[in-house]
Amino acid sequence: MEHASLDAFLSDRAAVLADGPVALIFAEDAVELESTIRHHLGLGFPTLLLLGQETGGLPRDLLPRLHRIAYDIHAEGAVPAAVNRLIAAAPGTWFYYGYNAEYLFYPFCESRSIRDMLRFHAEERRDAMLAYVVDLYAADLGRHPDAVSLQSPLMDRSGYYALARPDPARGGAPKDRQLDFFGGLRWRFEEHIPEDRRRIDRIALFRAAPGLELREGHLFNVEEYNTYACPWHNNLTAAICSFRTAKALKLNPGSTFDIPDFRWHNSTPFEWRSQQLMDLGLMEPGQWF
Repeated sequence: MEHASLDAFLSDRAAVLADGPVALIFAEDAVELESTIRHHLGLGFPTLLLLGQETGGLPRDLLPRLHRIAYDIHAEGAVPAAVNRLIAAAPGTWFYYGYNAEYLFYPFCESRSIRDMLRFHAEERRDAMLAYVVDLYAADLGRHPDAVSLQSPLMDRSGYYALARPDPARGGAPKDRQLDFFGGLRWRFEEHIPEDRRRIDRIALFRAAPGLELREGHLFNVEEYNTYACPWHNNLTAAICSFRTAKALKLNPGSTFDIPDFRWHNSTPFEWRSQQLMDLGLMEPGQWF
């Protein structure tokens, strides 16, 4: 179903948000838009909202399964603004948000639905879930100049690290159960990445609540939402396997000629399975077995 604007969707079809969890896919361009949609529908999201201006040309079988909303996601602050409008419209609903050419994985996602996973997570009194954005990149940039290849993607098997997240309100003391995570292409090619965009952590799954707001930097105004685990034990975490950084580095004239190849000695083929991500420590099953 097509909607002329986010206002039009919220006016006419906001009731569909009650059938969660809801996947929000922000289409920056048309690259791998179809595969992104199919991947998330395959995880069991009953409602998928596609926001952007390049959402045409999709196969007809997908159209009844999503809501296409015309939206300028390139405007400053556009993504948090849209997410916050939807939070206000659907308190209590679980949301996921990501971009095209990004693929959500969570422990055992091949055999367990997103609803099953979030039901368990909510039973542990958690209203949000940390996700690591794991960079994917094509093995052969000659054949894939935009660095995107679903058939032969690579990822970094090491080089990830975390730093304490300082709390300005407490003189820079570390925040409780919050860390800033780094690694992947944003770390290896940091000279081409603005400092405030080098983190790879994103609170990508969350339950809407009155007064909740997403801020720039993929963090929320409620500090507990930004934590990686509860005080008692480790919780589930997820991974977003993403071509977004590689694509940007190769399409940006300021970096493309400085990067003839993304491969290094710690590159490994991405196998499109959750067990690989857990084995590499990029996803945590917590108490869910």
